[in-house]
Amino acid sequence: MVVSKKARKQRKALYNAPNHVRSAMVSSHLDEPLRKEYKLRSVRVIKGDTVKVVRGDDDIIGLEGKVQEVDTKTGRIVVEGVTIAKADGTQTARPVHSSKVIVTKLDLTDARRKDKLTKAKEVSQ
Repeated sequence: MVVSKKARKQRKALYNAPNHVRSAMVSSHLDEPLRKEYKLRSVRVIKGDTVKVVRGDDDIIGLEGKVQEVDTKTGRIVVEGVTIAKADGTQTARPVHSSKVIVTKLDLTDARRKDKLTKAKEVSQ
């Protein structure tokens, strides 16, 4: 997608990308068992997937939970259980970049997504 090596142009392409391209940018690597099952390295993250945080601060690394919200504008996702304390002591959701998590369980309620994943599995065999 990005043609230039220049960071400035890559950032510009990211910020000015259309919505259908942005949604593809919100993807994460699959866990080993899923990678072997579907013969894919990464997949788009959607609401309902179960993910595990593998990068970030010590207090969030290793946390696992369902995706509650996907923000394609920033490329970040909100995972249940990943919170941060505000100044008044209340907990609020902490967005995590989609590249800093791995998908451990897929939400296959969407028939179109399920078909696409099974087709990818069949083609690779």
